[in-house]
Amino acid sequence: MDYTAYKTSKTKQLELYEAMLLPRMIEEKMLLLLRQGKITKWFSGIGQEAIAVGATMALEQAEIVFPMHRNLGVFTTKGIPLHRLFCQWQGREGGFTKGRDRSFHFGSLEHSVVGMISHLGAQLSLADGVALAHRLEEEQAVTLAFTGEGGTSEGEFHEALNVASVWNLPVIFLIENNGYGLSTPVSEQYAAAQLADRGIGYGMESLTIDGNNILEVYETVDRLATSIRQTPRPVLIECMTFRMRGHEEASGVKYVPEELMAAWAEKDPIEQLEAHLLQHDILSQADIEETKEKIKTHIQAELALAYEAEPIQSSISQELQDVYAPTAAHNIRPEATQREARFIDGISEGLDQAMAKHDRLVLMGQDIADYGGVFKITDGFTEKYGKARVRNTPICESAIIGAALGLSLKGYKAMVEMQFSDFVTCGFNQIVNNLAKLHYRWGENADVVIRMPCGGSVNAGPFHSQTNEAWFTHVPGLKVVYPSTVEDAKGLLLAAIDDPNPVLFFEHKALYRSMTGSLPESYYHTEIGKARLAREGTDVSIITYGLGVIWAEQLVAEEQISADILDLRTLSPLDYEAIDQTVRKTNKVLILHEDNLFGGIGGEISAYINEHLFESLDGPVTRVASIDSPIPFSATLESSYLAIDRLKDKLSSLLAY
Repeated sequence: MDYTAYKTSKTKQLELYEAMLLPRMIEEKMLLLLRQGKITKWFSGIGQEAIAVGATMALEQAEIVFPMHRNLGVFTTKGIPLHRLFCQWQGREGGFTKGRDRSFHFGSLEHSVVGMISHLGAQLSLADGVALAHRLEEEQAVTLAFTGEGGTSEGEFHEALNVASVWNLPVIFLIENNGYGLSTPVSEQYAAAQLADRGIGYGMESLTIDGNNILEVYETVDRLATSIRQTPRPVLIECMTFRMRGHEEASGVKYVPEELMAAWAEKDPIEQLEAHLLQHDILSQADIEETKEKIKTHIQAELALAYEAEPIQSSISQELQDVYAPTAAHNIRPEATQREARFIDGISEGLDQAMAKHDRLVLMGQDIADYGGVFKITDGFTEKYGKARVRNTPICESAIIGAALGLSLKGYKAMVEMQFSDFVTCGFNQIVNNLAKLHYRWGENADVVIRMPCGGSVNAGPFHSQTNEAWFTHVPGLKVVYPSTVEDAKGLLLAAIDDPNPVLFFEHKALYRSMTGSLPESYYHTEIGKARLAREGTDVSIITYGLGVIWAEQLVAEEQISADILDLRTLSPLDYEAIDQTVRKTNKVLILHEDNLFGGIGGEISAYINEHLFESLDGPVTRVASIDSPIPFSATLESSYLAIDRLKDKLSSLLAY
């Protein structure tokens, strides 16, 4: 390999050589520890060090890198202390995840690194969000996100590149094309001649380089990063390399032809650069031995520190406490000034006041800018706050949610509007695996609110009418709220935006313009996690939320039933104290929700009551919900589908029990 044509100084070449040696020698030590049972798993990047090291060294220290599990060179080049890495891999105190996640599944913003999750491609959208923050701040900075050739088949890859291209985001997407996705060769992964060709379809500059040539990697990324800082835009780089060991050590490499292994072994990036440095008298053999001994001593010293650290110890209470980021106790009470307004006005005014208060709050969603959203909730916001903060998005739900999380990593708040809650399925992975778990895994906030227009009674059929809140109440780390009044629509939304945790905000479409009530004009909170006693009575407790509150209020008024109606408002975390109080008071319970009966949150509440409040019951816990079918379009079919069709008979039976 001829390095003479490159401009990299001799001093920098020596730095690059030593920077590649460090992860190589760490890996060799880790493979030994793996055989000794002192670590449990290892994803080897041996033979690929030039990409991680060269690309990272070309960036500024503060510029964030999103590596994969074969990019140890990113972590070492960014200066993360080795003993902390060793503690991380061995589940000891001093690691980055308190033993909650393994290997490189962590981030350290102190060191400008955000690691991956196992779902390939998810980190690319987070890089979009960080790059967007650079644009909003008018910072001359670039973000770098790694993926493998296998990960480019994921939908997230395409969404992230499309969003970056449409928004001209300063991000470098770097593909490590190492020949195999686990055991699947590239011939079965894609049909394009080169993966870099895909960049053309997104209107972005793209190129293919030799990933085993450290000088080519370094100079390419350095040149592009310098240019991108001045002229923000995304670039796609495909680095051709090879994986010299198994996907992880247990996989082996029997599926790889021996001649292919031999050919790539001759292209070892460290050996190639070392030969060049020796040939041109930039380095001597004595220098090499001295450097290796220095690194070996350093590794041993850092390992000794890690061995001194205690194995992770925790408790159930500590684990539960760390599911959510701490929320400041700043529940703001509404002032006296009120006006009559609609449910939709409460949501719109809440967003407006939050935008005025938080200049680092960004709204994102399909058609929310000049058009004002399909329900006109953000109508006029573009004129007030500008298109930088009120952003129309491509139809890329997953990438936009990921970008929102990336914004949060840079200290922003983000609100993402699902045009209809049904469409959240397209962003499910980002919500349940990234947003929900980030704080628990490595302590960072996920300051994102997702608005979820939902619900039936509007004859919109099975893809625009679902109430899918139960999907998310099952996921630790998410907060789920569902208001039923004008005042709570605004107050819960403001509380959600001020909360550093991810919040799913369900808003029933049928209430938008049919529900009216008093709306405080001030900035205030409805406390998340606290239920509301919407009506007081003595004969029965109806526990419900959303449109169910209105159904219950109408029925008990018409039938003159003395009932407690408990409006949960927050579905996760539940207000168990309020549930306890109403059950002990009336001794009969009906749980009402619009969601399907099977798997709905009513089953969880019923189980809780039977387990903890059984002796307070004078009748069976009764559930009323929609039938277990998709929600139909026809008004007649929808009426028989919805829970209200069975509410009166079920309540009468319970009262007569």
